[in-house]
Amino acid sequence: MAKSYEQVAQEFDEAVNMSREELEEWLETDESKEVGQKDGSGESKGHESGRKIVEILGKDESDYTEEDIDHMRRVVSYVHRHQAQGPKATSRTPTGATPS
Repeated sequence: MAKSYEQVAQEFDEAVNMSREELEEWLETDESKEVGQKDGSGESKGHESGRKIVEILGKDESDYTEEDIDHMRRVVSYVHRHQAQGPKATSRTPTGATPS
């Protein structure tokens, strides 16, 4: 059974460990621009995902599009997969910024 829109939104809010402002600031760092898998455009998939997360965080829930909900599902899935792989990170690197 597919998760409801409300479940996805709640899990997304729990999975993304930075505010919109914090994530915007982090995305401007050299560190964020140097890591991740790139597809030839010069921007990593994770960096692009981070920009989408910032956009979503800036919206009211009533303004979410199907594309937003789909991206939120991917972010939640990514975060859950990586949390299951090992101990929790102690840094402030965004957990939701690099979905595959």
